[in-house]
Amino acid sequence: MTSSNDGQDLLGHVLLPVAHEDDALATARALEPYDPERVTALHVVEKGGGVPDKTPVEQSEELADESYAAVRTVFPDADDHTAYARDVVEAIFDAADEVGASAVAYRSRGGNRLMQFLSGDVSLRLVTDAPLPVVALPGADRED
Repeated sequence: MTSSNDGQDLLGHVLLPVAHEDDALATARALEPYDPERVTALHVVEKGGGVPDKTPVEQSEELADESYAAVRTVFPDADDHTAYARDVVEAIFDAADEVGASAVAYRSRGGNRLMQFLSGDVSLRLVTDAPLPVVALPGADRED
């Protein structure tokens, strides 16, 4: 079997999508035991595409900065990357390509089936449309 990342270490450069400060901290902590070599935190600012954006750009950028700071409490040398897109999953894969990530690591944010359906179930799309390895980290409710 050949690797889609050209023999690169799976956790050599992990792209870590984060939604907000609390999510960023929980996601970074979930990744920490796996000791990745390099981490790039990603925040996707969802654009409205012909309709008003969900939040003002300034507020979204502040949210991104807070998220990056939270990731750096766990991974002090983490890089950051902000993407602006309508499609979050597409933005994640585009960002992974842009930063040269070896894998995407994410923590499912859950929600009931209706919310997953309405949101397009990002988790499902992440693992089924992936052009590179995607690592699902343990959820927030798991106690170690």
